[in-house]
Amino acid sequence: MYRGSYYEAIDEHRYKPTAHASGAWDTDELHFSPLGGLIVHAIDRFLEGRPERALPLARISYDILGGLALDECEIRVESIRPGRTIELLEAVVTIAGRPVVRARAWLLAPHDTSAVAGGPDERLPAPEDLEPWPMGSVWPGGYVASLDVRPVAPPQPGRGTAWLSTGLDLVAGQRVGALASFVALVDTANGIAVRQSPTAWMFPNVDLTIHLHRQPTGRWTGLDTTVAFGPAGHGITSTVLHDVEGPVGHAQQILTVRPVPGAAGP
Repeated sequence: MYRGSYYEAIDEHRYKPTAHASGAWDTDELHFSPLGGLIVHAIDRFLEGRPERALPLARISYDILGGLALDECEIRVESIRPGRTIELLEAVVTIAGRPVVRARAWLLAPHDTSAVAGGPDERLPAPEDLEPWPMGSVWPGGYVASLDVRPVAPPQPGRGTAWLSTGLDLVAGQRVGALASFVALVDTANGIAVRQSPTAWMFPNVDLTIHLHRQPTGRWTGLDTTVAFGPAGHGITSTVLHDVEGPVGHAQQILTVRPVPGAAGP
């Protein structure tokens, strides 16, 4: 049964967010996570218009250029480095006529490398065997409230591993690919392993970069996350990404770390 969505399509390029897309730092703004998935969805739709088979997405990097108003957005995609085996796409998101996100995606041709495939492959415990965690006890906003979060162990300062899923559609009435649905949960990584209370310290990310060595499948996104704060206002959230079959890639987020104005000191 349909229970809602993060976005509703207005036309081919424009989307309207619902209350489920509202952010954690400011509930009057968008949470970037579903917007990140929406950008992959826009790329998929751009590639669907081609007669030849599209190359798989292997890396996507997002630069967040400012505040993301909880308002309709437009996404335009173009190829800036065409190629038969390697291609670079760029997607630009605008809100109220202002660019707010620039994303670049590398597409790489598939080859049969099963004979040499290898790397760290430790699987996380199955999400169905884990108890839900009320992430809304730490973070506000419609997006966080929409999640089913299953920690592998109780979160520790700067360290957390959890499965995430959602019962909501990314875009109402549109078929959404597995990768877009997976990516729509990845930006949550910065919220599952908080190093300091978000009521005392702000640590929003200004980017997100995802590298994939395998295309993810299934309805669960696994985040094995470590957060580091430096001594001069910068931080990094580093995540090994999983589906239920094992690791699929990595995500990195650069953080701007600063005290919440007026908050009591430690």
